[in-house]
Amino acid sequence: MRRVNIASPRFSYDGEDAEGFRAGTFRLGPDLGAARLGSARLGATVYELAPGQAVCPYHYEYGEEEWLLVLEGRPTVRHPEGQDELASSDVVRFGVGPEGAHGVRNETEETVRVLMFSNSSTRPSRSTPTATRSASAPRASATTWWSGARARSTTTTASASA
Repeated sequence: MRRVNIASPRFSYDGEDAEGFRAGTFRLGPDLGAARLGSARLGATVYELAPGQAVCPYHYEYGEEEWLLVLEGRPTVRHPEGQDELASSDVVRFGVGPEGAHGVRNETEETVRVLMFSNSSTRPSRSTPTATRSASAPRASATTWWSGARARSTTTTASASA
């Protein structure tokens, strides 16, 4: 039996991720043998978000339902009805299609860690309603994935010096 402990993940970072979307990733499948066997029907990744960073732009999936478990910190989740700050041990589900649209970001000064898991589709496809990309490809495979997307909330506040 293979085992992975998510309390001490080995995060990797993609140098091509745009500013505001630089999340550390730890994919569980390879350590559990899923990628080698080619039979994985479930994908799971631990994301680490420094202050001001997001997992990826606001988007929804076709063919994949995603779930999120907060491991540490207080991430902000944008969804079709607005946005909410989650707490440790909160679990949320993002359904297939536009009603499951979501974005996960860290608007606090502390590190956030979340575990996201989903069923694995043979042809995953995602759409970004607020950006310019709709494609059947991994998030880091095209520069346009980041075009028009923002990691921070669209809410702005006036500064005291203004």
